[in-house]
Order: sequence, then structure tokens, then C-alpha cells
Amino acid sequence: MLIDSHCHLDAAEFDSDRLQVWAQAQSLGVSKVVIPAVHPDNFATVAEFAQQVTGAYYALGIHPMYVRYCAQAEFQERNNPSHQENEGRSANRDIGTSVDVRVDMDYKQGSDRSVEVYSREPALSDLEAAIVKALDDPLFVGIGEIGLDFFVPEISEGAERERQEHFYQEQLKLAQRYQLPVILHVRRSQDTLLKYLRRIRVPGGIAHAFNGSMQQAQAFIDLGFCLGFGGTLTYPRSLQIRRLATELDLAQIVLETDAPDIPPAFLTPDTQGQRRNSPEYLPRIARELADLRGVSYQDIVSATGANVQRVLTRMS
Repeated sequence: MLIDSHCHLDAAEFDSDRLQVWAQAQSLGVSKVVIPAVHPDNFATVAEFAQQVTGAYYALGIHPMYVRYCAQAEFQERNNPSHQENEGRSANRDIGTSVDVRVDMDYKQGSDRSVEVYSREPALSDLEAAIVKALDDPLFVGIGEIGLDFFVPEISEGAERERQEHFYQEQLKLAQRYQLPVILHVRRSQDTLLKYLRRIRVPGGIAHAFNGSMQQAQAFIDLGFCLGFGGTLTYPRSLQIRRLATELDLAQIVLETDAPDIPPAFLTPDTQGQRRNSPEYLPRIARELADLRGVSYQDIVSATGANVQRVLTRMS
């Protein structure tokens, strides 16, 4: 089964043809797609799209590059004069104030429980409430996209880096609390991600768009993760990624597009000069991996699809 384990089909780049794009991908053999959220504003969007089409699943999380916008919105809200007038709301929305949101949830085991949701950040309490609501949805597969990004200079140090690490830790705690796998954003942050994963044990997941050393790859694998490979492996100069994709045990590899981002080498610009990636290109990425490893296309499809369902257990 060919599965795109990481695709942002909810992105604005697909607003004009989202359904057609997914239909085209399915016609080319892509059976399933995982759409991770990036911010509370698109939690409902990814869930609703998954409900509209066959083969789509979703994850809920706050992307490290969107953490700063969550904090900015919270700061603006706290300093808005109208905010002071709404005492009931402000009691739960001030930065630095613990939030106690009580959510009723019917567990699949059949017992009714009242779950207390505690968070120091409104966006995180919103995330937990969304997770609790999604637990009964078979299309919900885990927490993501979360992680750390130390590639972008303005968020890689100081207060911005601290905020990233805070959100990452808190989202790992949610994954641990609800025993959910995570989908990780990994950009020049492998060792720091691993440090927190060793402290806050979660049920594994996927290290998306992995680009680290073999030693770092093995560390993620030892913690229950598969490693995501996509369009980057189609570039002949991506020597490290191509080496990893060739030498790692196939049982630890999943395929992805990260569409509309990370266009593969074979994708040419459109009339506007854009190279919009799409899940329809996943079969060609799979063939590239098969060629690199010297195995059949069907071997890659079967193994990587099974790997996704092994680590994202709710898809099984």
C-alpha cells in the first residue's frame, strides 16, 4: 500500500483544486495520506478534509515555525482592552496562568471519564481539547506536526528558541498522556529533539524529512520512530540522504511528499515559475527509492506502507 505519510493538502496552494489533486494521486496508486496540522487555526480544517474524502487521515499539533504566532496572538489578546472586560474568558487565556478545561470524553474502553486539561499556553490547551475530541475519530492518527527548527535564524536562538522547546516538550507530554505517536519536524535539531524524547517517552512516530547522521537515525529508530524520505532523495547531490535511504533497514523508512513543499528533482516550474509539490508524485519518489536500493517498486510500496501503519497504529 502506497502511503504519503506527510502532506499538507490543506495548504492554500491547493485551494483551487484540492479534491482533484487527491483524486489524481489516488488514480496513480496512492492509497492513503496523512495531513498534519500546524496551528490551532487549521485543526478543524484537516479533520474536515479527512472526513470528506477516502484515504485521508490527520494529525493535530503546533508546528515549531508557528509557535511564535501562537504566542503573538496570545500576547495581543491579553493586552486588548476588551479582553479585560471579559473576566470569564480572561481567567483562562492570560499567558502564564494555568488553564483548567474540563472535557467529558467517552473512552473506547466504555468508561466515562472527566479529563482535566492543564496548560500554561492557550494554544496548548486548545490542542489538548482538540485531541480529546478526536480520540473517537478513526481518522485521527497522532500528534503533529511538532518539533524544533534551528535552521531559520530568527527562531533558532534566545526567547524564540526557548518558546519552541517549551511547546515541543508540552506536546510530547500530551502524546505521552494519551499514548499517541508523534510526527516530528526535524531541521538542524536532531540532538535536541532526541534529548527531550529520552526524557518524555512517547509511543514512537515519524521523524519527517529526516536529514541527519546514521548515528542520529539509529537513535530515533531505537526510540520507536521511522524516518521520512521524500523529494530530496531524488536529487543526485543529496548524498547523505541518498546514503541513508539506501543503507537503513527498509523496515525503518516511510515515504512522504511534504506537499506543497520539497519539490522533487523531476518537477519543472509551471507558467508562474512555481514548483508545487503534490501527492501524485509519490509513486515516482517510490520508484527512485527502489532504484537506489536495487529492489522492486512493489517491495518499496509494500514495506513503506506497512511501516506507516506500524508506527501510526490508529491507521491499522
